[in-house]
Amino acid sequence: MIVLTFGCTQYHAQGAGTGAVLGGAAGAMLDNSNPWRGGVWGAVLGAIAGATITDISTQAAREAAVANRPVEYRTTDGRGRYEAYPVDYNARTNCHKVQEKVWEDGRLVRDQIKEVCEGEKTEQRY
Repeated sequence: MIVLTFGCTQYHAQGAGTGAVLGGAAGAMLDNSNPWRGGVWGAVLGAIAGATITDISTQAAREAAVANRPVEYRTTDGRGRYEAYPVDYNARTNCHKVQEKVWEDGRLVRDQIKEVCEGEKTEQRY
């Protein structure tokens, strides 16, 4: 847990938090004999899965932005697919916009625009 705590960015923490909540709830429902045990195991496994998915998303979005070409990752069983497409570049802020799409079992489960910046994002503040 210490490695996960100190080795995370804010995005990893968000992914791990979401995974922990969903995994904990699922684990508690699935373990009929001891819901607390199921909840704890589900939360731990969900946190690891959430942080891993966030890491893949961050890496692929950065790769698509730097290479200025689409990037695709698939799970080994073929049930999950992640795609990142470069959309726009803002020279003033040194930031790229990348569209991310995630499919699970052939269903689109996420479609969002992510901003990937080179170094520090610079913009005027009031």
